[in-house]
Amino acid sequence: MKFAHVINPVKVPADSELGIAQPITFETIRRAKEFAAPLAIEVFAVGYDEDQAVIPAFIQRLPLLHRSVLDLKKFTRPKKYPLLADVLQSLYEHSDADYLLFTNMDIALQPQFYVAVSQIVGGGYDAVIINRRGISKKYKRIDELPMMYSEFGQPHPGFDCFVFKRELFPKLLLKNICLGVSFSEVALVHNFIAFAERLKLVDELHLTFHIGTEVMPPLDPEYYQHNRQEYEQNIYPEIKDRLRIEKFPYSELSFYKRVMKWMLNPSFRTYQVIDLEGKSTARKWKYRFDTLRFRWLDKIR
Repeated sequence: MKFAHVINPVKVPADSELGIAQPITFETIRRAKEFAAPLAIEVFAVGYDEDQAVIPAFIQRLPLLHRSVLDLKKFTRPKKYPLLADVLQSLYEHSDADYLLFTNMDIALQPQFYVAVSQIVGGGYDAVIINRRGISKKYKRIDELPMMYSEFGQPHPGFDCFVFKRELFPKLLLKNICLGVSFSEVALVHNFIAFAERLKLVDELHLTFHIGTEVMPPLDPEYYQHNRQEYEQNIYPEIKDRLRIEKFPYSELSFYKRVMKWMLNPSFRTYQVIDLEGKSTARKWKYRFDTLRFRWLDKIR
């Protein structure tokens, strides 16, 4: 199997949260790629011209992005967020990998990450979501990586690491969802649920980590609203008929536990999963009733 991993580096002040996290992310990717030397791993970066200087030499550069969310509408606080579809399209067009990977720029990898991913997808999954663990915010330097690797941290409910088969990409409906804002993960997760044959959530392994344990960072209301509207008005209506509650992460848990997981996870819309849960229950009762009905009919001779 061949893997292609894309990231979207951004030139930011060195003392900002991302400015601290990004060099650490780069180094953990380099080490994980080195650790996985026998595997075919390609790492790509895609972004704008002004961000190219921060990309390390070991990462391959994809063609520059030429549009952003600012080309779609006006915002009072202009921020050049790229479109998720453009980032993944570039990876798809410039790689022939069997599996495509995308992670946020503040997500660091454990050294065994790529090797573990290859073993996970070897189980026959065409889409995998990997949950991160949050570690202390005291870490700020690359030379502290041994301690970062060693800190077990805390689980995080959201999703920010995605692995999927190449053949899945043309089916994804991502519309004008932009990166850097909530709901990008909502769009990807629900597309996986709709179109993947076998989806796996990995939330019990320590494969990625994030400096800081914050669950919901501050939101820019304008961009959040843009992504939310894109999902709820332009994506969800097109994929909702393909969504089955049985394919949702946590669906194997008891009713109480799975509903609580869905309600507490920022990547799921509570009213949508409750609606799907009700439809699933109705289908089950209809199946039972039809089974009994046909048994009774069979007895009438």
